[in-house]
Amino acid sequence: MIIDRYGGIGLVMLALLPAAAVVAWALARVRRRAGSPTRSAWRVSLTEVGIVYGTAPWVWLTMEPGNPAETGTVSLVPLRDVVTMPPYQVVGNLLVFAVLGLLIPVRFRALASVPRVMVVAAFCSLLIEVTQYVVQLGRVASVDDILLNSVGAGLAALVSRPWWRRSRGAGTASRREQPRAIA
Repeated sequence: MIIDRYGGIGLVMLALLPAAAVVAWALARVRRRAGSPTRSAWRVSLTEVGIVYGTAPWVWLTMEPGNPAETGTVSLVPLRDVVTMPPYQVVGNLLVFAVLGLLIPVRFRALASVPRVMVVAAFCSLLIEVTQYVVQLGRVASVDDILLNSVGAGLAALVSRPWWRRSRGAGTASRREQPRAIA
């Protein structure tokens, strides 16, 4: 059953890959026409499409119905559920926002730090857990899911660190360090 669920989502994502490529191309084209340099237009467009394309299937999985006996169950004690989760579930939770964590610091300069990425992932994960509880999908709304999702995003952010946008004027002296002109 697990293979069927993942395989189905995998096939849908594979079928949508050409559409994602077309959307990235169209966004880059619009940005180039608006005056963005080609390289910048592609970087921004690919990261935006990648964030959505790489995160959507994981969110989809979290919204699938679970065990009806667990409907309305909430677990607020940190690290209690992690010790009883099967390894595939721990890995899955680490991967839910991994693509988001990998790409948002590349796309958004203001989010180019591991703590900021983890806060964004925690907020998104909290939304998922609240939705699972409110919609009563037969899933446990667990603080451990939020923790694992955030850690996964943070680890992925570390991987992408070499590609984070540098601050403006990187490689040059800051305003305070630049010599003043003598009048």
